[in-house]
Amino acid sequence: MTLPQVCVCYLTRESPAGVAQVLLGRKKKGLGLGNIVGLGGKLEPGETAVDAAVREIEEESGLRVAASALTALGVLTYLFPHREAWSQESSVFVCRDWSGTPRESDELNPVWFDVAALPLDEMWDDARHWLPGVLAGVPVRETFTFGPDLATVVARG
Repeated sequence: MTLPQVCVCYLTRESPAGVAQVLLGRKKKGLGLGNIVGLGGKLEPGETAVDAAVREIEEESGLRVAASALTALGVLTYLFPHREAWSQESSVFVCRDWSGTPRESDELNPVWFDVAALPLDEMWDDARHWLPGVLAGVPVRETFTFGPDLATVVARG
């Protein structure tokens, strides 16, 4: 079975005080409503994951990034046996170079968070297992299976 393809990108910066930060936002609609998430979404027909990430970043935050500025750091597979329509495969990117000022969209309100204090308890359950590493430059390729509550990771592999 071919899973729907999605992408997520974590824009990072150094704050004026020299603290590593990442741009995240609370999801305002759709899958993951209420969770704090990275920027991203579904690939459109014929679109590459890189093209989708560039488009989604601009749509969700108003920021502009060049495809060449994205660093691919892996692929995550999400399995929801209790709601198979939610299962998907996500290409993961990090980006340190963009232009513009983040602005709220109908999808989310982007906010800078210190990498050392990620809001993991407000994110999808899988993020605690891989996001700190990705933000440190460690590639990831993993599968997460969610339980009947559609929120808790019950298996990794």
